[in-house]
Amino acid sequence: MASDLENRVVTQLLEPMENWSRSIDSGKSVDVIYLDFSKAFDKVSHKFLLHKLKQYGINGKLLGWIKAFLDNMTQRVTVNGATSEPHPVTSGVPQGSVLGPILFLIYVNDMPDMLNCTIKLFC
Repeated sequence: MASDLENRVVTQLLEPMENWSRSIDSGKSVDVIYLDFSKAFDKVSHKFLLHKLKQYGINGKLLGWIKAFLDNMTQRVTVNGATSEPHPVTSGVPQGSVLGPILFLIYVNDMPDMLNCTIKLFC
């Protein structure tokens, strides 16, 4: 029996194929663009993410907690055994965390509203 995740992946693959087939059968053109979000987690602006969270009604202690979670991120570089001083990180969501993917989804969630086309976000 297929898992819920497997079903969502299959749906994400089959729905566009069905839409494309219908369009082609009715004589319409089909353009497809795939975007690679592999480095996108690193590009999320903390400032804009916090603004979007406010727009979604997240405020008070919860917003403060998320802000503290993002504001306290630092990074250091080590080369040939020498390590730099920590520097604040002003963009990106923590990968490997539970909260990181959720924050990223909130960040890109309004993308379909800005485009005049059918868009499928990942599952």
